[in-house]
Amino acid sequence: MISKNTIDQVYETARVEEVIGDFVGLKKSGTNFKGLSPFTQERSPSFMVSPVKQIWKDFSSGKGGNVVAFLMEHEHFSYPEAIRYLAKKYNIEIEETEQTDAEKEKLNERESMFLVADHANTYFKNTLLDSSEGKAIGLTYFKERGFTEETINKFDLGYSPQEKDAFTKSAIKSGFQLEFLEKTGLTIVNESYQVDRFRGRVMFPIKSLSGRVVGFGGRILGDNKKTAKYLNSPESEIYHKSKVLYGIYEAKQSIAKEDVCYLVEGYTDVIQMVQSGVTNVVSSSGTALTEQQIRLIQRLTQNIVVLFDGDAAGLRASLRGIDMILAQGMNVKVCSFPEGEDPDSFAKKNSREAIESFFLENAKDFIQFKASLLLEDAANDPVKKAATIRDIVESISKIPDPIQQEVYVQSCAQLMDISENVLFSALAQLSKKAQNTRPKITPKEESFRVLKNEEPKSVSVDHSFELEKQIITILMLYGDREEIFKESILSFSEENDIVEDVKEVKVKVFEKIFLDLQQDEVELANSNFKTLFYMLIQNFQEKGKVSIDKLIPSLDGELSSLVSNILMNEEQYQLHQWEKKNIFVKSRDSQVSQLVNETILTLRKLLIDKKIEELQDQVKDKEQHHSEILEDVMSYYQLKQVVSRKLNRVI
Repeated sequence: MISKNTIDQVYETARVEEVIGDFVGLKKSGTNFKGLSPFTQERSPSFMVSPVKQIWKDFSSGKGGNVVAFLMEHEHFSYPEAIRYLAKKYNIEIEETEQTDAEKEKLNERESMFLVADHANTYFKNTLLDSSEGKAIGLTYFKERGFTEETINKFDLGYSPQEKDAFTKSAIKSGFQLEFLEKTGLTIVNESYQVDRFRGRVMFPIKSLSGRVVGFGGRILGDNKKTAKYLNSPESEIYHKSKVLYGIYEAKQSIAKEDVCYLVEGYTDVIQMVQSGVTNVVSSSGTALTEQQIRLIQRLTQNIVVLFDGDAAGLRASLRGIDMILAQGMNVKVCSFPEGEDPDSFAKKNSREAIESFFLENAKDFIQFKASLLLEDAANDPVKKAATIRDIVESISKIPDPIQQEVYVQSCAQLMDISENVLFSALAQLSKKAQNTRPKITPKEESFRVLKNEEPKSVSVDHSFELEKQIITILMLYGDREEIFKESILSFSEENDIVEDVKEVKVKVFEKIFLDLQQDEVELANSNFKTLFYMLIQNFQEKGKVSIDKLIPSLDGELSSLVSNILMNEEQYQLHQWEKKNIFVKSRDSQVSQLVNETILTLRKLLIDKKIEELQDQVKDKEQHHSEILEDVMSYYQLKQVVSRKLNRVI
């Protein structure tokens, strides 16, 4: 187990904005950062990170917490995995206490598979660099491709020996179970034998956004036509080819910084581009582009440039991928290389400046690209030209933003020399056709659907819960502030009426709340709020303040998430940038005493109402003395009038 000292050091060192910035494109917004949610598909940022409080909140999914909670949610790490990841990132040495047999058995299947994949990565690297076979075959191949030693190390390139089970025997000898070697796809197991899947291949480890090895790609170096040139790990618990991109771990910071991602097809395309200095490049690893892969890029940037070989057949086959990118609301450009060139060969021959200059000059808007590609076939044939225009309009129909659609329609009309009205009409027909493909409602169902008068569902609000939440919020935000409060001293006159004497006192917010609740003999009903209340009061009494960044790591998962949600909800309005729209939101900071008074008074009124209900229920019991109870009810009603008057409410 990881020692408490290490965990404390990790929490003290890790910066939530730095860690999350590795996964999500963040932009400064006041004292906070904001970005697109990594958990949902959205186009307006609702994800907020607070460097001051060291917490984050995703308003689209409701998730929130500290830096460890983010890694557990986003990367599906266990708690120890998240701590280890942060320790590695910040070069913190991990102190461990001895694990019991029971704790060792708790390592789940997923973690075991990650460990196997990591071991395989180390084995293949060492084989490439240290064994005679690896140097003679694998290293020679990589050097022939022009890869430097630095590049080979950066991408953890390796080699799997030709012996049928060399890796499997080595892994088992190192203590790894055959079960997990098979589940990761590294070993093929049959009744009579076991064999290495990637034997005799140079190895390309495939990493997740966080840098964990999830799978491998292997290239055979011989000319055996019966064997696939490239072979990927099979689908497993940790590897889903539709959800990963080769090179995303190495490219993520560069993509976010440059605000554009170059998309290529193969492993060597990525590696050669990076070696030439173009680092914001990833590959779909030879598979058809998927929505999950596009959304992976979208977390870092809204801009994609798709790089294609000069091969015309390959270009046409990739048009579907462009439509998928458009459907995600992203900006896409296309750049094809000269005949006979691909990203690998082109990058090998050119400097970074020359490559970027080529992209700048030759990257076309998708309409220009599609038109130039399809019109080559159409030539002067009106029928083919009409089909080309229809094809382009169909791509435009995939774009979710109507303004962007209109801009593209105007561009298409100008490029294809056709009326905008005709294109808008075709676009409307496609939209109508899409609607008609939805499940049809019969006339009878339609009549019921239109005439049915459904009563709106009533939403019950737990007022007690909301008030207790408000008390915790006030304590966390303003507990150590000194404010002037109007204190009421109530007494009964000779006529048995309630008399109120008001005076002003200067006191700290936490003292005001604590003393008022004690005076009313009130305990918070919600167990989480009750725990937080006494924890906060104790902190104020002992230290005079609460350090939220130190408080959150001391809480368990549920309480940590609750605190983060409360704190970040206070800053949600910043996402809307009201000031830029000349709408100025009144700060709660300027009216803390009023907020405290209203919250306490509202809670008192709620408790009085409950007490009156209890007394009225007692009246129904004939054995009780009605006169005494009714007298108490009248007293509570008078008290309720005083409280309501203070709240400016009519009862």
